[in-house]
Amino acid sequence: MAVSRRRFVTSVASGSALAATGGAVAGGLTAASPAAAASPPGDVVGKISVGYQGWFACTGDGAPINGWWHWSNNWGQPPSPSNNAIVSWPDMRDYPAQYQTAYANLGSGQPAKLFSSYDQSTVNLHFQWMQQHGCDTAALQRFNPFGGEGPTRDAMAAKVRTAAEAYGRKFYLMYDVTNWTNMQSELKTDWTTKMSAYTSSSAYARQNGKPVVCIWGFGFNDPGRPFTPDVCLEVVNWFKAQGCYVIGGVPTYWRQGINDSRAGFFNVYTAFNMISPWMVGRTGDVAGLDWFYNNVNVPDQAECNNRGIDYQPCVMPGDLSSHHRFHGDFYWRHLYNMIRVGAQGLYVSMFDEYNEGNQIAKTAENASQVPTNSGIVTLDEDGTVCSSDYYLRITADGGRMLKGQLALTAVRPTQPVVGGQPPVDTNLALNKPATASSTNANFVPQNAVDANQATYWESVNNAFPQWLQVDLGAAATVSRVVLKLPAGWETRTQTLSVQASTNGSTFSTLVNSAGVVFNPAAANTATLNFTAATARYIRINITGNTAWPAAQCSGLEVYGTTQPPQNDTQAPTAPGNLTVTGQTSNSVSLSWQASTDNVGVTGYQVRQAGNVVAGATGTSYTVTGLSPSTTYSFTVTAQDAAGNTSSPSNTATATTSSAPASNLARNKPTQASSYTQNYGPGNTVDGNADSYWESANNAFPQWLQVDLGAATTVSRIVLKLPPPASWASRAQTLSVQGSANGSTFSTIVNSAGYTFNPSSGNTVTITFPATSTRYVRLNFTGNTGWPAGQVSEFEVWAS
Repeated sequence: MAVSRRRFVTSVASGSALAATGGAVAGGLTAASPAAAASPPGDVVGKISVGYQGWFACTGDGAPINGWWHWSNNWGQPPSPSNNAIVSWPDMRDYPAQYQTAYANLGSGQPAKLFSSYDQSTVNLHFQWMQQHGCDTAALQRFNPFGGEGPTRDAMAAKVRTAAEAYGRKFYLMYDVTNWTNMQSELKTDWTTKMSAYTSSSAYARQNGKPVVCIWGFGFNDPGRPFTPDVCLEVVNWFKAQGCYVIGGVPTYWRQGINDSRAGFFNVYTAFNMISPWMVGRTGDVAGLDWFYNNVNVPDQAECNNRGIDYQPCVMPGDLSSHHRFHGDFYWRHLYNMIRVGAQGLYVSMFDEYNEGNQIAKTAENASQVPTNSGIVTLDEDGTVCSSDYYLRITADGGRMLKGQLALTAVRPTQPVVGGQPPVDTNLALNKPATASSTNANFVPQNAVDANQATYWESVNNAFPQWLQVDLGAAATVSRVVLKLPAGWETRTQTLSVQASTNGSTFSTLVNSAGVVFNPAAANTATLNFTAATARYIRINITGNTAWPAAQCSGLEVYGTTQPPQNDTQAPTAPGNLTVTGQTSNSVSLSWQASTDNVGVTGYQVRQAGNVVAGATGTSYTVTGLSPSTTYSFTVTAQDAAGNTSSPSNTATATTSSAPASNLARNKPTQASSYTQNYGPGNTVDGNADSYWESANNAFPQWLQVDLGAATTVSRIVLKLPPPASWASRAQTLSVQGSANGSTFSTIVNSAGYTFNPSSGNTVTITFPATSTRYVRLNFTGNTGWPAGQVSEFEVWAS
């Protein structure tokens, strides 16, 4: 089974150390001859290319592989909750051929079925979507075909050709060398005996008059791609000698030869005609994208421009399963950043990658379109209703912006639902008056509508039935209720129904009484869809709870629309008295007076130098991800439901603080999973590089932790081992985590190998986007020099 890229490359997180300089060349390789200039528009330059896996099969579809290829972990059995290889579910309504799974029915009651890429009708449908949404070129992924997958992959190439020709799209081969042991010879054999024949197709992509081939994976710092620079350079030059225009799918840090890139590959990377650095798994928020823009993409583009190499950065919609999409804002920001950097083309990762949640193809909109026992995250995961084709439509608008058909803008023009204005479908219960049949202690009803999942309402105990109610303030069209409990609570089922009223006294039933499961694996969130109804008051009637003898709710969200008057053209008034209320070395806090509107203000746009950097529903916001000792100017505009935007507020100017120039971990409390003899964790914060912590031997994983004493913004960690004279070179595999409370941790830097070398002082520096945390933890899983975690100095810095 081919292994997806994420399983190899998420070992490097955003913002890792940028220690090496671009242009450093390892000895022994012949330097690449740069092209005279960046290329003119062709089938990849000036175009939107999309990565196309085409790797899904189902038992009974006729594919040679004869199994549930990439749908299941065990391909011999249909996908089910215990045999699942995907994190997103496709919207299946358009597929002519479908195959029954072992999942429960969808929330709509329809059977849970999936498509097969082996069906020509599926590939045709996908390429029709590409045609409709401005996806110019498809990069067909081709893993090692010299095994059991080969015949099926060969057939997929033919099906893609047929669809591309039929729908006027271009396609090219994208070889992925992951785990391809005999890559050097077999790539050439595959190209000469099979794949080169496809270049005769009118649909095969050409750039500068040459057929396009991409090779993905050279230089990555992981065991799946162990090839030497000489071998890789020979392959690149061989394809160029065949008359091909060769794209390199390269590591994020190709220019420096660090982190996810092996050292010594710079001449391999610069031998490519086009460089396409990988980005999936590198960041999950807009601040991270901006960090990469400033610290990686801008210098990458400059390096490529200087060498006459075309730059095709990867853009991604975000991992839906990890809640990275922010209803399209993440994707649009990535498109905007890569277009404003001057990229020659864009590579969208991916078109159909339901395994990793970063697909743009049509995806399940809500709980009615996924199996009831799947726990799969849908497009409405953050409360914003999105049509299944939303990310295809964003891609279309991004393509227009790339081609100059749409002005460069940081403001996403694509609406989550066609024809809508933001917000099309909003949480109408947010901060509205809430009441209940009873309240236990300080667990009041208003906690259920404050947008804080950690606070909750609880009724008196042992006194069912109970009810919780919200007054929306005016009649609205509602069609969905989302209920939440605190994310860390254990699984429980509450028996409840949903009722509605226009006057607060006479109620009708929207959802009949049934058991609703709250499971921490699904963020303790339950979505109840129902036929659209008009209501002002929404009431939840609760008659049972399997984990506690009371009714409980931390989030009562009611989604629907309040229709603005037709032909509403009156914009809100400008927000007043914009004021800076605080700043740190990387953030500025703002507040302003509320705007007014003839219908109602739906939100605010925070603007930095005129560009929208954030949206807010209240009258305050903190802009993060800024640089120390830098002056910024801000304005705020208001928007109503019809999309009318106010004039900007007054301008507020702030200068961020200087970055603290001290080691924040020095002499702070430490803990560790274990330690040997007197090599305790306190040795790592004592300022003495000769003393050190060592975990129990032969017992990975291990961890080392420091308590900074309060939540602090940090962006750099320095790790040391005893001085060069005492210790030999070694590599330790570790990740970095952060926590606000010392019990629940999130990942700051994914696991990667870090080399401690006497020639560089046995010191490693790890940088990352500014993160607020109190506890910083290092997780160790390996050490090539000793079978234990080892650190002599653990330094944490703000910048």
